[in-house]
Amino acid sequence: MTTVTATEMQNNFGKYLQYVQTGGDVVILRNGKEVARLISHEKTVSFLTDSLVGVVKGNYDERAMREERAKKHANID
Repeated sequence: MTTVTATEMQNNFGKYLQYVQTGGDVVILRNGKEVARLISHEKTVSFLTDSLVGVVKGNYDERAMREERAKKHANID
């Protein structure tokens, strides 16, 4: 993973695009804070699922979850 400023990314976009195409990740900073991450299309799914580890725990019943959401929304009316 490489970290660059927004200005550096703007001035050298082609270089960082090629880096991402070969499997790298680029974190973009603005005023010293992370504002974006550039990753390849192939890594997108694994990046998102890795970021959800711990959020979705164990097995879940999709039907039960839908029914629970429907009850919450029914109580709003």
